[in-house]
Amino acid sequence: MMAEHVDTFSLNETTWQGLTITDKAAAQILKLMKKNPASQGLSLNIKQSGCAGFGYVIALIDNPTKEYLLFENNGAKLFVPLKAMPFIDGTEVDYVREGLNQVFKFNNPKAQHACGCGESFGV
Repeated sequence: MMAEHVDTFSLNETTWQGLTITDKAAAQILKLMKKNPASQGLSLNIKQSGCAGFGYVIALIDNPTKEYLLFENNGAKLFVPLKAMPFIDGTEVDYVREGLNQVFKFNNPKAQHACGCGESFGV
């Protein structure tokens, strides 16, 4: 019988695929950073939310600590807490138009399912 491969994660893990920031997302992050000069960039975190399990939380960040990893594109800075990496490692962060709105979009390879409203995901 063949054993199945199971991914395991550790908060102390030092090797991550990382996050990708598209040029459109980078432009929006830079725009937000320019409007808020005290911020160092944006933070991307997760929280338990919705019917699928987790939701993304994006916010300006003024003083990132050593508990954050930094991802950059064209000077746009995205900080991710180490504790969130097992859930969002490999994610592409994009900025897209959806109808009349423009929103950050997260293409997360670890998300196995999303809720119908698109507000949360499960791993």
